[in-house]
Amino acid sequence: MKKFQQLIVTITTTAFILCSGCNKDLLDVTPPDKLASAFFWKTPDDADKALTGLYNYLYASSGGYATSQFTVFAWDNFTDDSYGQYNYGGGLNALTSGITPQSADFVYSYYSNCYQAIAAANSFLANVDKVLSGDQLTKYKAEAYFLRAFNYFWLAQLYGNTIIFTDDPFKEDYKSTRAKSDRAEVLKLVLADLDLAIASLPDAGYTNGHAVKATAQGYKVRVLLFQKRYAEAAALAKEIMTGNKFSLLASYAGNFYKPDQNNSKEIMFSVKYQRPNILHQDVAISVNLQRWKGEQGTQDLVNEYEAADGKDTASSAVYVKGKPFENRDPRMRLTLFFPGDTKAQGWPFTGALAIATPGKDSWTAGYYAVKKWLDPSLIDPDYGTIDDNDFVLLRYADILLMYAEAQNEATGPDASVYAAIKLVRNRSNMPDLPAGLSQAAMRDRIRHERRVEFALEGIRYFDLRRWGIAVQKLDGFVPNPLQPAIKTKYKANYEFWPIPQTEIDRNAPELIQNDGY
Repeated sequence: MKKFQQLIVTITTTAFILCSGCNKDLLDVTPPDKLASAFFWKTPDDADKALTGLYNYLYASSGGYATSQFTVFAWDNFTDDSYGQYNYGGGLNALTSGITPQSADFVYSYYSNCYQAIAAANSFLANVDKVLSGDQLTKYKAEAYFLRAFNYFWLAQLYGNTIIFTDDPFKEDYKSTRAKSDRAEVLKLVLADLDLAIASLPDAGYTNGHAVKATAQGYKVRVLLFQKRYAEAAALAKEIMTGNKFSLLASYAGNFYKPDQNNSKEIMFSVKYQRPNILHQDVAISVNLQRWKGEQGTQDLVNEYEAADGKDTASSAVYVKGKPFENRDPRMRLTLFFPGDTKAQGWPFTGALAIATPGKDSWTAGYYAVKKWLDPSLIDPDYGTIDDNDFVLLRYADILLMYAEAQNEATGPDASVYAAIKLVRNRSNMPDLPAGLSQAAMRDRIRHERRVEFALEGIRYFDLRRWGIAVQKLDGFVPNPLQPAIKTKYKANYEFWPIPQTEIDRNAPELIQNDGY
């Protein structure tokens, strides 16, 4: 624990001195406590800089590209939706060989990112009242409580049993040690912090990257669903829905590129980028997705999309016969490219690559190139291309479908469940669900709807885990029928990821590894 505490103090100091909106690597400062006490928390401007520093952790720049924590589409590589052909951060090894405490950046970065952000939030909460008061102080603290809860929820979902640390890191006794708490205690803290945030965040739309009341409420709905507290989750989601601050964007695709993102009332929380100063790590999204094919959709995902008339079920084998890419849920072609696509379908390449062709330009036959997140104005994306898509972390469509799920589990498929799903499906011109579904049948429909609505948005991995079907769906899954020897590995103990071995080694014997590793 000594080295753990030293790490978070160093990072906390750095967060406060980063320039506003800056997305640079964190600085090493020695001695960190001298810097903070001598130069910081003197004026209200320090509070603004420190709050910017808290949001700066959303860029999560450590770790391999495309396994960075909030590069959301990369999470789908660890599901049945997409496949990452490159071993970014050890992710491919972890997917096919299994997660271990030594699984490189794939395991370590998310743990490290969260604790760095938590330490910064702790110090902010302990000191911001030195320079602010009144309503501004209340609002700023509410944002810090939200961000601390946000990061602890990540830890709870991934590692489960982790260290709870809420004190000012600059006042820690470096000789002290801490044991991890169980997941229930971590989630208790998450809910308490979210309640503090909800009580004081602005009841307004989401516009400038700062969390608002509904942002915190939306994350609380996620936590309650995770805990299977369905009635409470449904009631809170309904409160967001009746608040009328958010609505579905008419253009489904517009949620994933600018300028449409800037005006979307559907986006409730995101990682903000702005060219030319705040850009994506290493290369543009379009280079990773469309040029390098770093993520490729699976046939299993393609099979999930219904016929546009809604008559076929999501798993119908008819989709891999005849004309599999026609007359399907429109979200399919807004998410993926298909063989033979050209400029008319939004294919961004010209010249020798003007026709989308598996086997060319890093496209692996048997997979599907990703279209979602592509700025349609780009042509021939490659090194030097600049895009600044915001990574969307919460959309109003998720509120609707979380409401439908929670209400169905709490009371069954009543009219309000149908109504919430209808809004999401009708936006994509999909027909209404058949009347008279049983609770189990509606559950399957909701799970299907979540898969096709949020494909390549980093949600399915966590859905499969909280539904308790990750082993069933992912262990032994063959992402590409043309490469049957490649299979994914997912074991029951992955419900609790391993704590990085470096942290175990630093903090032995107090910090004990999760079971099964």
